[in-house]
Amino acid sequence: MKPVMKVKISIDAAMTLALLLLMAYGLVGEAAHEWLGMGMFSLFLLHHLLNRRWIRAVPQGRYAPPRIVQTVLTLLLLLTMLGSMVSGVIVSRYVFPFQADFGLTSWAEKLHMLCAYWGFVLMSLHLGMHWSMMLAMARKHLQPSKIRTWALRIAGYSFAAYGVVTFVRRDVGLYLLLKSHFVFFDYTEPLVRFLLDYLAVMSMFVLAGYWLARALRPKGQRTILPDEIRFSSPSFYKQSPGMRRR
Repeated sequence: MKPVMKVKISIDAAMTLALLLLMAYGLVGEAAHEWLGMGMFSLFLLHHLLNRRWIRAVPQGRYAPPRIVQTVLTLLLLLTMLGSMVSGVIVSRYVFPFQADFGLTSWAEKLHMLCAYWGFVLMSLHLGMHWSMMLAMARKHLQPSKIRTWALRIAGYSFAAYGVVTFVRRDVGLYLLLKSHFVFFDYTEPLVRFLLDYLAVMSMFVLAGYWLARALRPKGQRTILPDEIRFSSPSFYKQSPGMRRR
């Protein structure tokens, strides 16, 4: 594996952990939440810096359905991240404590919650859209084993099913639709349990993104190439309907 790919994977793993901790706002504390948010935004910028070839290639080439969905998903994720950052600065008490109050606090708090939860969903879907690539990379470094494959598959689907239950039990849908303007926390709940629950919800959306990518995959193509490879090469789209087999 190339060093730059190792860096990308490390950054993505750090973003996933930061995202889960950010969702645990009431359990990690307000100051930690704000600093985690700054760290998350920095990782987000670094992620796009390392994938700048994809950004340069956006106006180039053919837009087949997989590319359309991935591009729209990325742009929506960018909007939620910017919305979270701007609203976070407005309501900040620790990282940016000296800004003037222009009467935007109530509006910013609602926007922050909305962007945070939709960002959580979109980032999970984005991860799922690239899950085939990560599985392909893992297979290169592991000996084939049907028993391990089926054991991991059953565990993954079971965890995602638990995520569906957790999604309902923790009222995540209410926050996504802004039907509740406050997130309710049980302050006696162990942080680990909260993180596992939200990891299960994340796995549910990752699985949804994975199957969405498979549904959009051209017939006969085993794995959708990562954006950084596919979209950075305009010559890719000179081929018939933009579909290349490995």
